[in-house]
Amino acid sequence: MEDQFSQPMQRARAAVRALHRLETLTRTSSARRSRPSDGHPDGPGTMPPVDIEAGPDVSAERASSWNPGQVGHHGLLASTRALNASQRRRNLSGASNTSRLPGEVGAATPDNGAAVPQDGAAPEGHEAQLAWQRMALPVISALHFQRAVARRTQSSTGEATRTAPPVPGHAPGLLPARSDARVLLHLFTSNILNVLLLAIPFGWAAHFAHWPAIAVFVLNLLGLVPLALALGELTEDLAIRFGEVVGGLLNATFGNVVELILSIAALTKGLFTVVAMSLLGSVLSNLLLVLGCCFLFGGTRFKEQSFNMMVNKACCSLLFMACIALTIPTAAAYMYSGTVGAKPLANLSHATAIILAFIYLCYLLFTLKTHSAAAAVPAEGEVPETPALSLGAALLMLGGITVVVAVCSEFLTGALEEVSQQSGLGQAFLGLIVLPIAGNACEHITAVFVAWKNKMDLAIGVALGSSIQISTFVLPLVVLVGWIIGTPFYLNFDPFVTIVLTLSVIHAYFVSSDGNSNWLMGVQLIGTYLLIALLYLFVPNFAPNTNHA
Repeated sequence: MEDQFSQPMQRARAAVRALHRLETLTRTSSARRSRPSDGHPDGPGTMPPVDIEAGPDVSAERASSWNPGQVGHHGLLASTRALNASQRRRNLSGASNTSRLPGEVGAATPDNGAAVPQDGAAPEGHEAQLAWQRMALPVISALHFQRAVARRTQSSTGEATRTAPPVPGHAPGLLPARSDARVLLHLFTSNILNVLLLAIPFGWAAHFAHWPAIAVFVLNLLGLVPLALALGELTEDLAIRFGEVVGGLLNATFGNVVELILSIAALTKGLFTVVAMSLLGSVLSNLLLVLGCCFLFGGTRFKEQSFNMMVNKACCSLLFMACIALTIPTAAAYMYSGTVGAKPLANLSHATAIILAFIYLCYLLFTLKTHSAAAAVPAEGEVPETPALSLGAALLMLGGITVVVAVCSEFLTGALEEVSQQSGLGQAFLGLIVLPIAGNACEHITAVFVAWKNKMDLAIGVALGSSIQISTFVLPLVVLVGWIIGTPFYLNFDPFVTIVLTLSVIHAYFVSSDGNSNWLMGVQLIGTYLLIALLYLFVPNFAPNTNHA
């Protein structure tokens, strides 16, 4: 009898030792996710389900053959569920007098008809089975509890707002009473750059206290950096809820609200050149600088990155169409200046603005409705993420941060004219280069952030989507607002700027036409942007000859 029990007991002890090893390994691999395999449905690191009814030999062999070096929480749950179910079946069968432990009076006869001894003698293997169960069940239960606690308290893996949801696949509701405050606190304390938030009140104080223009400019510019990072986190959280394409459009929309407000404010003051150069500079900044940085920084981490070709073609074709729409009034004004007066040019600009706005609405319908499935296909093999913030909290924070960004941008641009006089930089350079970079700080940091994490569809949506919104939404809206308030703004730009914009769109399309990107493509786009910037830097008096009423 001892020989029959010795080998199963040794295997049971080996299984318990393996479980003790698992306790140590789970401390260092609690965030590791197991991938499905052919051997076990729960994953390569999943412990095989323990079946007590199968006998000690089968259970011990499964436990001893399990590799604890690769651990997934599904294995612990499956093993515990199997042990608990077996124990419940045994208790239920004992209560119904169909099965009793050895030594009990009135033990039932098994199904095969063999009588169970009544003198306390155990059947073969039964004592080893009970001993293995008594040793293994507490260990697995303790590890299961430890795993559950670790999942609720573990820190994030790089995303300031990403936490493991209590129920997989379920996002927080509209305004849950708990967890939002904790996530927001982590959002504003997880990055050392958030120290720059202290520059915001000083920047506002510098504006109202009439400090030097350089101080107002620098302080408000520094304050935009952590706000842009927070905006990127919130946008990504919303992108998980609504999809990457919608997330990119949300980011482009909230980022361009600042530029829209600044453009209208400058328009009411009669600063037509600043409005024209800043809007075209925003398109160039997103198209060349932001997209180039996405390819460059993403390519330094990944050898090659891929993205949706259909979305890229749609964006580039829309941008090229916008270039044609801007070239037609400009060419007509310069080539037929004797016959095209202010009235025909105004009518042409208004009609072009309406057509561009209609095309932008069609672009939204195409991206979000008719071709939404093709535009946002999740990568195979990835576990879907769930938002950490509730929808109401995310929208409130997004709106609040946008207001603060708008105020900082207003103070920043208000000091640009004096900074231009003190530094010797031309207004064309400040309008085409400096102002768009400051206004696109949110899109820039967000796009590079998601490209670094190999989410190129979202990065493309931020960079090209923002360029599309500027050229087909913000620019036409400024024209229509000027028409309404009686301050006409015509689509009559400097021919050199329109040529540069058209060539930049063509270059960006050829660089990314195959749906793949690398760091060399990013260098090319950034180099093109630097060539344009050098012209306005070395020729400070170079300014566009923009005709208006």
